[in-house]
Amino acid sequence: MTEGSADGGRPSGRDRYLDLLRTVALGRVVIYHIFGWAWLTVLFPSMGVMFALAGSLMARSLGGRPTSDVVRGRMRRLLPPMWVFGLVVVPLMLVMGWRAAGDEGLWWFLKTANYLFPVGAPPFPAESGDAGGLLEQDWAEQAVGPLWYIRTYLWFVLASPLLLWAFRRAPWATLLAPLALTAVVGTGLVEIPGETGEALTDFAVYGACWVLGFVHHEGLFERLPRYITVSLASFAMVFGIWWASGHLTEEGWNLDEIPLAQATWSLGFCAILLQYAPSWRRLPGKLARFDSTITLANNRAVTVYLWHNLLIMATFPVIDLLYDAPVLSAHGDLVDRLYPVLPLVLVWPLLALAILAFGWVEDLAAKRRPRLWPNGRGGSGTSGGQGGSGGQGGPVGSKGSHRSGPAASRRQAPPAHAGSPDRR
Repeated sequence: MTEGSADGGRPSGRDRYLDLLRTVALGRVVIYHIFGWAWLTVLFPSMGVMFALAGSLMARSLGGRPTSDVVRGRMRRLLPPMWVFGLVVVPLMLVMGWRAAGDEGLWWFLKTANYLFPVGAPPFPAESGDAGGLLEQDWAEQAVGPLWYIRTYLWFVLASPLLLWAFRRAPWATLLAPLALTAVVGTGLVEIPGETGEALTDFAVYGACWVLGFVHHEGLFERLPRYITVSLASFAMVFGIWWASGHLTEEGWNLDEIPLAQATWSLGFCAILLQYAPSWRRLPGKLARFDSTITLANNRAVTVYLWHNLLIMATFPVIDLLYDAPVLSAHGDLVDRLYPVLPLVLVWPLLALAILAFGWVEDLAAKRRPRLWPNGRGGSGTSGGQGGSGGQGGPVGSKGSHRSGPAASRRQAPPAHAGSPDRR
């Protein structure tokens, strides 16, 4: 890294280790939303990792610039990509028959404003389109699922000046307070109905990870013996698994559905990752071969995150076309056998098209020159994006597991996954 930051915390400049973690988190989210494997939420808690990284970057910004400028800058980088997403998805909902405005009147328009400034949950039709259409009738619910992260991220941005002030005066209390809140609102001890309860639970579950990012930026991990960090983190993770074992849902070990388990497991997992965090200006060894991919993922993390659910659903109509392709028409059984993995193969070129079509908005939001494919080659820039949910913790879903699987296909191949719409 280059010279230290102005406030004496972490060094300034890009940290390629953090960029690597964000890329892995993004990839894990996409894979999970295709296959719905609950064990992935234990193997790598992507959302906790991204919020921890975002908290570290937010603390760095607050340490060197006026608070109002930082908050406005984060919102500026976060919201325009969401506006573009809404400009595509909301008209599509209306074209496919959404008529909620007639039932709810002015309240519908007020809720729709969450597509512009997501302090709450944006509305969507429970069913959209025809039963025999290209997409499942719950496509809208799946498509807007990732917006929970944008809402939670915005809450953290607005709360960060106060959180950082409290952290610098009472670090342990500030770190543990979200866990206490999770134990109250995330376990059913206190019931807060509707989207307000979900939003507050999300804020509580990942609050400790966000504050853990403050710990990383302030360099406190360097002052603690590693055995203390690892011991406390291991205790938190063991508690999380123990709690999950007694509160399994119909989705099994999906920690996204068990708030207190998610909060404690993610906190311990992220603490170990950040305790042993190197400061890489360049990717070492064999990791260097993935430099362009990691750079692109960080520069376009918010685009990938916003569009991946919708594009996963779009893979199934594409797969249906393979049955009619001249080369494969006589080998439908081959397509049937490959069906579970074909969405994973096809979603990446579709995401590439989304990056080309919409990714440049992230550059405009960050007041950069628009770039079509910013992977660090050919003068497209080498730094990962530090704005929006990309550079500040990315991305990463919706509760449960994705349901736009092969059941949506007219060929009815065996489903790769099933469950409620996934938000993680």
